[in-house]
Amino acid sequence: MAAPADTRISAAQRIRELGRERPDEVALRHIAQDGTETTATWAELDRRSSQLAGALAGRGVGQGDRLGIELRDSPQFVLAALAAWKLGAIPVPARWDLPDWELARLRQVIAAPVYLDTSELAWIDDTARLPVPDLPDAVSPSMNGICSSGSTGTPKVIVTGRPSLYDPMLSVPFAAAWGTEVPRPQEILVLAPMYHANGFTTLYALLVGDHLTVLEKFDAARVVDAVERHRVSTFTATPTMLKRIADLPGIDARDLSSLVFILQGAAPMPPSLAHRWAKLIGPERIIMAYGMTEGLGLAAIRGDEWLTRQGSVGRGFRETEIKVLDLDGRPVPPGEIGEVYLRSSMSDGYEYLGGAPRMRQTDDGFATAGDMGYLDADGFLYLVDRRVDMIVTGGANVFPAQVEAALIDHPGIADVVVIGLADPEWGRRVHAIIAPADPAAPPTPDEIRQYAKSRLAAYKVPKSVEIVDAIPRSEATKVNRAALVAARGG
Repeated sequence: MAAPADTRISAAQRIRELGRERPDEVALRHIAQDGTETTATWAELDRRSSQLAGALAGRGVGQGDRLGIELRDSPQFVLAALAAWKLGAIPVPARWDLPDWELARLRQVIAAPVYLDTSELAWIDDTARLPVPDLPDAVSPSMNGICSSGSTGTPKVIVTGRPSLYDPMLSVPFAAAWGTEVPRPQEILVLAPMYHANGFTTLYALLVGDHLTVLEKFDAARVVDAVERHRVSTFTATPTMLKRIADLPGIDARDLSSLVFILQGAAPMPPSLAHRWAKLIGPERIIMAYGMTEGLGLAAIRGDEWLTRQGSVGRGFRETEIKVLDLDGRPVPPGEIGEVYLRSSMSDGYEYLGGAPRMRQTDDGFATAGDMGYLDADGFLYLVDRRVDMIVTGGANVFPAQVEAALIDHPGIADVVVIGLADPEWGRRVHAIIAPADPAAPPTPDEIRQYAKSRLAAYKVPKSVEIVDAIPRSEATKVNRAALVAARGG
């Protein structure tokens, strides 16, 4: 018997449908770094994406091709992604601030006929003068690609196996799994750069009909202003972003009542920060999730659950199964650390461009990103750190995330990253890089070590401490540990 036909419409058709049915409704709001705000209606997004698609077709972009997007979060970025879907092409966003040599390597892997970078902004805007073309319906073999590891090792582009078909299930709000009523359309604030999966996938919600308010660049004060002014109902943030927001003067008096829920990902939330946000908005409005760009599966936990299982990232979410295995692929007992493996029937699979090796996978379809963790007796997952970041010092294993979580509560520390540096006595020593809360009066290294001793086993206490003005983080607030190690002699 033949498989049933897929009755879903294309993303291209869905954009046209929204433009036709809700023409004057503001769908996209953009807040520039200087605070300037611009808006676009559904009709404008439909018209402008068609005009841009026609112009891109004239430059050789067709169905199944990739479109490189090297732009800051902007209306032009959104239009480029929508235009790619209108052509049945694959939008592949990349960091705009890479050095030329690195960008050249990445472009070789993406292999797109056209790359839209900042030099193309005027051209994109000029396409508004063109007639609106009558484009045939087209479906791309993949919704998008996401670039990874462009700054270390082989450039890798992760291309989802999901075709560009409109699927409302992709944007079911996380909070709905706990029975929370989530009004639609959602008012979504986009904090992360849209070259990152957390930022780009908000475009899936746009297709459902939700509204996006996109920040050109993350700024904690501007986030709170936007929540109040535009009655934002949800956003996704990293722990670093949430800490910067929570540290704003007067934050307790600000109006965050419009937030139905927030989603936290990218790294486990330090307990003190989780408690801070529980006080700000209520624990039932916080959801912590664990997953990866490859879409292997998800774990998630709500804040009120987390309070009884502090440190957990939750149980399998949306048909995800979780195993923790040892190096020989055998399951470890509850409470014992091993590698975290995921499997989900909802996964559409992934492809790597650039020759990167695929993730390790078991014979029955569980795969791992190399993260270390353990399960408790009830199946709740606790992450420890990535295996590649683990520091072996004096024969003992130290996970940087644990040390960072212990140090971040020090009132004199604004930001911290922990790395392992070569050491003749210890093999590698635990080294803490600290950005002080008050640069004029930073904590002393001895003070930091004494604080660490009160909260950590002796072998986990940093043997060396470095005070810096600021820790170099990407727009997604991620840190490149390998680059920090290399800069300090390995």
